[in-house]
Parts: sequence; structure tokens; C-alpha cells
Amino acid sequence: MIAIIDYDVGNLAAVANMLRRLGLACVITSQAEVVTRADRIILPGNGSFDACIRNLRASGLVSLLEHQVFEQGTPILGICVGAQMMGLSSEEGGEPGLGWLDMRVRRFPEVSGLPVPHMGWNQVTPANVTHPITRDLAEDSRFYFVHSYYMEPSDPGDIMLRAQYGIEFTAGVARGNIAGVQFHPEKSHRFGKRLLASFARGL
Repeated sequence: MIAIIDYDVGNLAAVANMLRRLGLACVITSQAEVVTRADRIILPGNGSFDACIRNLRASGLVSLLEHQVFEQGTPILGICVGAQMMGLSSEEGGEPGLGWLDMRVRRFPEVSGLPVPHMGWNQVTPANVTHPITRDLAEDSRFYFVHSYYMEPSDPGDIMLRAQYGIEFTAGVARGNIAGVQFHPEKSHRFGKRLLASFARGL
């Protein structure tokens, strides 16, 4: 069972619908006892960094998530701001992140002809071709992005996926049982279904 964390942020129903189309059992939840029984966890995110991290902390779930991720080894996938929060900080706000990864979140530089936010479909390329999430991705994999900020891990080994938008930026991160993607797989049709299926099979 996949627990989709409900902290009043994110496209929860869209994520659940995509998983159910794949025949995967999932539940949208903010209940500790449900999260502890989950085989996998998805942490969505939508909106500003500070609002998301404040909501997550107010939910009282942070210590439980850290127990499940770091002590129980439960695989977790962050989506959009849900992935950004796994780092140390964001230029979007002043709140500290979860600090699960040595990573900061930067704003896209101004590039002539490229509006910010970066919004729409973009191709991604694996930086780690052996990772369970990336090894089944097609060469033409495209995902739907909506963001003005991007993840910048200190360790290049934490980069799972890359994309281009004026600059090359990190579109996905991974370390052990922790993974995060900047795009929205729940809005990315067959490419998103394939990625979520890979997450469900093994991480």
C-alpha cells in the first residue's frame, strides 16, 4: 500500500487516480497508524516552499516520516515542492527544509526568451541509469513541469534526472530509499504512469 501524505497541500486526488489506474493500492492519509503500515510513501507538494513546509510541520507528521524513512527504510517519493522540501533550504523562502539531502533550491536565472516559471512539457534524461525509477524510462520521456525554482544537490551522485531550461538543472534526486522529482508525474500521462509504476516496484 502506498500512503499519499495529506497535509493540505498538493494534487492528492490526481496522484491517487494515477496510482489506481495502475492497479496500485493507495490511500490519502494524515493518520500516523496508516503511514506506519505503508510499503511506500509519496510526499506531494504544490505552491510556495514556506507554506508547504509549515503545513507539513503543523501536521505533526515530520518525526513519523523520518522514523519510517531513516529507521524503517520505507521508500519515499517527493513530488515538486515535496521533493524540494527534502533539502536544506530554498531561495523562495526563509524556512529551513527537512535536511534529508544536502541540497539547496535555487531560482531560475533570467534568460532571454524563457519565462519563469518553467511551465509545460520537457524532456528529461537519466543521470543514474541503474536507479529503479529511471531504468525503465523511454529515451523520449517527457514530463509536465510547473516551477520557478530547481533543486541543486551538493553531491552529483544524488542527481537522478536532468533537464534543460536555459540551463541544465536537476529534475530528479535520489539517495538510498529517498527520491524526489521536480515535475508532476500525475499530470504526465504514460510517462508519469511508467515512473510511478517503477517506484511502486522497487526502490
